[in-house]
Amino acid sequence: MRILHTADWHLGQTFYGFDRKREHLHFLTELKKHLREQAVDVLLVAGDVFDTPNPPAEAQEMFYRFLYEASLEHTHLQIIIIAGNHDSAARLEAPDPLLQTLRVTVRGSVRRNSDGEIDCRRLIIPLLRNEKTVAWCLAVPYLRFGDYPPAETYATGVAKLFRLLYEHVPDKRLPVVAMGHLQATGSEISLNDKSERTVIGGLEGVLPEDLFEGVAYAALGHLHRPQRVSGRENIRYAGAPLPMSFAETGNRQRVTLVEIDDLGTHIKSIDLSPLTGLKTVRADSVQDVFRQIDELPDGDKADAPYLEVRVRISDPEPSLRYRIECALENKAVRLGPLLCESAARPTGRPTVSSFEELQNLTPMGMALEVFRRQYDGEMPEEMKTLLQQVIDESQHKEVG
Repeated sequence: MRILHTADWHLGQTFYGFDRKREHLHFLTELKKHLREQAVDVLLVAGDVFDTPNPPAEAQEMFYRFLYEASLEHTHLQIIIIAGNHDSAARLEAPDPLLQTLRVTVRGSVRRNSDGEIDCRRLIIPLLRNEKTVAWCLAVPYLRFGDYPPAETYATGVAKLFRLLYEHVPDKRLPVVAMGHLQATGSEISLNDKSERTVIGGLEGVLPEDLFEGVAYAALGHLHRPQRVSGRENIRYAGAPLPMSFAETGNRQRVTLVEIDDLGTHIKSIDLSPLTGLKTVRADSVQDVFRQIDELPDGDKADAPYLEVRVRISDPEPSLRYRIECALENKAVRLGPLLCESAARPTGRPTVSSFEELQNLTPMGMALEVFRRQYDGEMPEEMKTLLQQVIDESQHKEVG
């Protein structure tokens, strides 16, 4: 059996105001090509199909059109999809009865029977060849509190659910594949990536050995960097097909091909070719920013790389973004974040030593202190005047 593992599509995402529809269509077209060229039997999508619980209509249309076209082209293909933390479980599951006619199975939530027990059978999916079960898939969506058996911690609860499902596998002589949308300990998280941020400060990290004992392959989603977990070849994150933030600049975009036969599990990563990429300009001064921008190639902005600008400044530059946008008007890049770092390094933090001092803090006082520490000097009188006008207007509206 040949399995293609992918995850974290985030359809419908906008990237610093730019629509990514063309990038996602490019990926889905390339995915269909790999399904065909690799003669794939099963496609696993390990969560975060959409970027938000309420995705735009065209993102949903893109998703369902892909499922229809892939199923039409590959009449033997079986597709299994689980919900991620960005997905609405109910929305993703709603068309499941209809999708079953296309050999597509969606699992968005954990359900319980009339006795309050977890419906394990619903999360154990037979993988078929010629209408015969040749393997089993534990299709576990992103788990929220209460989705798993009673436990002292989130991690132990998740582990108990996976073990419970494995115990209910009808025939353990056949290979078992597990799907999950979670953070496994021993995996690498992209620094400063909000989309990968843990929900409860790292306590949700689960030990892979607690989840996947006896499993031929574990197909994971949630982390956007393709990787093995704790050095285990058969426990993997496929990674995201598009970079979701500039924190993922060094990530490679891939899907994972898994072949399970009598000799064991064989795994191969397949590189994707994203339609566009990320580019960063780092400068020690405002003048250096414009010098580097001048060296960028001219051209069309359609499908051009996204640009991050990082610059050190010695004084406030309120019009800097506008000036950079003007300088980039004919350049073949699309401006994303502008990150300014003060050349004056703060030496400490403002402190409040008593409740009385806290009561005496004013918006202007806080602004002056932040400015003083950020720029190692006093705020200009003109700026103070404008800021005071804003404070007065906001306070007047509150009173009114």
